[in-house]
Amino acid sequence: MGIDFGVILAYGIGLILLYLIGMLLVIPIKMIIRLVINGVLGGILLLIVNLIGGFIGINITINPLTAILTGFLGIPGVILLIILQYIL
Repeated sequence: MGIDFGVILAYGIGLILLYLIGMLLVIPIKMIIRLVINGVLGGILLLIVNLIGGFIGINITINPLTAILTGFLGIPGVILLIILQYIL
């Protein structure tokens, strides 16, 4: 009826593995949520640019690619899209 260190060690290793697996599952979910939020914010920024830019002839099509690009890069992404629109 002594202390079985093998069982205690197994529980400890199991808890560490459970923590590591949990972290591996949480990190991708955080990245996906951040991508969705940035895409929505990018779409809103594009909408504002289209509303203001309509007076001077700037119009950027809002689609998932432009929204995500703007979400990742922010204002430089909008400037990049405007430049690409006039180059292509």
